[in-house]
Amino acid sequence: MSWLHHEHSRRKALATATGLVAGAALPVSATASPHDPAGATLTAAAQFTNPVIWQDFADIDIIRVGNAYYYSASTMHYSPGAPILRSYDLVNWEFAGHSVPVLDFGPQYDLNGSRAYVRGIWASSLAYRPSNRTFYWLGQIDFAKTYIYTATSVEGPWSRLTTINNAYYDAGLLIDSDDTMYVSYGNTAISVAQLSADGRNQVRAQQVFTTPSSVGTLEGSRFYKINGNYYIFLTRPANGQYILKSTSGPFGPYTMRQVLLDLRGPVSGGGVPHQGGLVQTPSGAWYYLAFVDAYPGGRIPVLAPVTWTSDGWPVVQLVNGAWGASYPGPAAVPAPSLQAAPLTGVDTFDGTSLKSAWEWNHNPDNTKWSVSNGLTLRTATVTNDLYWARNTLTHRIQGPTSTATIQLDHSAMRDGDRAGLALLRDSSAWIGVKRDGGASRVVMVSGLTMDGNWNTTGTGTELASAAAQGGRIWLRAIADIRPGAGRPGTFSYSTDGTNFIRLGPSFTMGNDWRFFMGYRYAIFNYAAQALGGSVKVTRFELATP
Repeated sequence: MSWLHHEHSRRKALATATGLVAGAALPVSATASPHDPAGATLTAAAQFTNPVIWQDFADIDIIRVGNAYYYSASTMHYSPGAPILRSYDLVNWEFAGHSVPVLDFGPQYDLNGSRAYVRGIWASSLAYRPSNRTFYWLGQIDFAKTYIYTATSVEGPWSRLTTINNAYYDAGLLIDSDDTMYVSYGNTAISVAQLSADGRNQVRAQQVFTTPSSVGTLEGSRFYKINGNYYIFLTRPANGQYILKSTSGPFGPYTMRQVLLDLRGPVSGGGVPHQGGLVQTPSGAWYYLAFVDAYPGGRIPVLAPVTWTSDGWPVVQLVNGAWGASYPGPAAVPAPSLQAAPLTGVDTFDGTSLKSAWEWNHNPDNTKWSVSNGLTLRTATVTNDLYWARNTLTHRIQGPTSTATIQLDHSAMRDGDRAGLALLRDSSAWIGVKRDGGASRVVMVSGLTMDGNWNTTGTGTELASAAAQGGRIWLRAIADIRPGAGRPGTFSYSTDGTNFIRLGPSFTMGNDWRFFMGYRYAIFNYAAQALGGSVKVTRFELATP
């Protein structure tokens, strides 16, 4: 949500802060970098429309450092975890990096004897500490421990600072104006912990609020200090947002006010905006960036301005009683010098590393893949189950509809190998190449399914096939992820990169929320018989109509 201040005096006071750089008061010019030059002239942006990104970025935490905004999100079992997006206007976003380089929390995250679907990186927190010019990421894993990672740049490198033997569930990290670090956390019973000066240990913790039974569940903490008051921003999943306020310090007492409940959202067929974060622009305006449940695509961000009441409570600015489909844009760093790189387009896998838009399904086996003018995937798992296959590389789907196309060199596949492009979730389908008996076929496979405990219940049925001549093929998936619509996914292939042939029936993507993550395009190569084969992906294109 975003909050615009009416009163000149209130606006002037708040304009001296960084816009909630995790609550610390910091002059804008104090954190200048090539990405957020201090003192840049700000210009008014045009109208923006919601969602600001039609991709799956849930459990939002958002901060501003200088003139750049940073946005952290959940990734569950995908690796690397906790992506960071960057923007200069709150509307146009680009990938900047990941806070968690590898999910080294147990063998299940390596698909080694067990699996970690819908575990891993849940709602977590991103903050900036002015005193040491360092970014902090904090999150609990498997209800067991809390991990803190740090970096002096969001691009990394990120490294683990500490492990705390307390599980700060749905945590919000606040770095106070006196540099003290606090964490708000919990479900229904909301607590606050104080960390040691170096951020490595807990020195105090106490419960500060009990959610009334009339409200039910509150979680998803975001912790702020604004005008001397402490605020804990909480969600009632998945249809409400509430805020706690303390005028007596971080440990309360707190009083509660409802921010929104059952508010009509701006995405047709989607849910109520909730569970996001507040941020202030350099000019003093406030905004709320929330997400909307919009399956099968996932949980997608929507933006709205916010004002404050005279006694210090936030109010979302509505349009005809609903979260607006569009609003006037925030003041922005002027283009073109600080334009965000688009989230769609072509990747030829140049260089020697993957770009930040990519995340593996669980941790990869790094001995079985490489990037060098193309992505080489050597078979890493012997299985007949894509959900067990290591080194499946995923990319978020762009909504409301988009097309993913890969160019695949399959000449080095071996008998029993399967490689291709999937629409991946707990119910999946794919198009790809099967190599058997010395011959290759292009096939469409559907019926890959999981149960509610994320165990495989179906490994897929081949529904259509054709001969795959030569060693190169183009594979295409088209996904319509509009919630409430038909949710079709279709597959096609080409031998020349121009003329595509439809293969197999339409696949209906599932829209159950319990897997949490939305569908992804996924590139895979696994062995049903023996390791040793490989494929090379020389081009990936994500395009919208």
